[in-house]
Amino acid sequence: MGCSNCTTASNGSPKGCQNNGTCGEDGCNKLTVFDWLSNMSLPAGEEAFDCVEVRFKNSRKEFFRNADRLPLSIGDMVATEATSGHDVGMVTLTGSLVKVQMNKKKVDFKDENLPKIYRKANSRDLEVWNKCREKEAEIQKRSREIAIALNLQMKLSDVEFQGDGSKATFYYTAEDRVDFRQLIKDMAKAFGIRIEMRQIGYRQEAQRLGGIGSCGRELCCSTWLTDFRSVGTAAARYQQLSLNPQKLAGQCGKLKCCLNYELDVYMDALKDFPKADTKLITEKGVAYCQKVDIFKGKLWFTYKNDPINWHMLTKEQVNEILEINNKDQKIQSLETYAVENISSDLPVYEDAVGQDSLTRFDRPKRSKNKSKKPNNNSNTNKKDNSNHRNSNQKSRNNRNRGKNNKGPKTNGNKKTANNPS
Repeated sequence: MGCSNCTTASNGSPKGCQNNGTCGEDGCNKLTVFDWLSNMSLPAGEEAFDCVEVRFKNSRKEFFRNADRLPLSIGDMVATEATSGHDVGMVTLTGSLVKVQMNKKKVDFKDENLPKIYRKANSRDLEVWNKCREKEAEIQKRSREIAIALNLQMKLSDVEFQGDGSKATFYYTAEDRVDFRQLIKDMAKAFGIRIEMRQIGYRQEAQRLGGIGSCGRELCCSTWLTDFRSVGTAAARYQQLSLNPQKLAGQCGKLKCCLNYELDVYMDALKDFPKADTKLITEKGVAYCQKVDIFKGKLWFTYKNDPINWHMLTKEQVNEILEINNKDQKIQSLETYAVENISSDLPVYEDAVGQDSLTRFDRPKRSKNKSKKPNNNSNTNKKDNSNHRNSNQKSRNNRNRGKNNKGPKTNGNKKTANNPS
């Protein structure tokens, strides 16, 4: 998942992916810690903390001492001390927050045997490191073929080269103990490097490989989660989740880590809440709990002889009834308590922004282009209307014709009988 080209330019900005620390493979910002003290200057006479946090491939982070007081910043590639040779990693945290992280992970910052930083990685170091990173996929494939040929019940999930290319660490998962002595010999002969085998759990495997969870986001273990708390089925029961392995299991095959996120809230809410197997003794019979709503504080009960009708009670009412039952007394019925919880208040909706009615979609919508079937009455009406329009038009034309037949007015002498000329 890590971006193999994430190095730094001369001005300190990320180089290679050119995405300023947010590449699509999420190798630049994996397991990062926000340095909220970066813009604050140290008090007068206070020296900067001499340890830094360095991240290597995927999920591995270690602390190193900056003995030479190199001017390091987040994103710098450095050559660090290793068991033999040197390794190359990226600085992920500097300053006083490194001391906080070391205390959190129980690392003694006063230890003199703490590994040191040799120098800032030069072009030669980065060239060798990039070539080794490019070979990891091919070597992983070849190593799996060797393991299958030896019939070893193990899964090689990841390969990590040391910065100088002298050693490779193979991470694997297995159910039982595996004798891989012959595997190491074959791989050392095939690759010509020193081999180190390291067994990891299924959660650590998912952390190193990464992926997208059912929530649509990248896995928590591969982005920010560093410690793995044990997750049991009791966490699902407290949260009233169905015990479906397909929904509760993550990509690692174990229960999802996010089941623990809201568990504390449920535990606080259940402190004064009646148990789900509570029985209420009434004069009408014994009532059993059928449903519980923790955050609304409600429980639903049914009689043993009448399991169809449910009666809703609040947790305060249930605790009150239990106190009465503890005194060897019975209540009359659940209905006397359930009637108090029935509220006739309907929800009131306000048209605050001048919108339409909320029920406007409930009415059937009529089509404007819907053709209507003609009937006989409509045809007769249409004929009568057309005849009426034709008669009006004829009379209008006759009037116009009469006006046109009138001769023009003249100022000359009119012809009469006495004056024929």
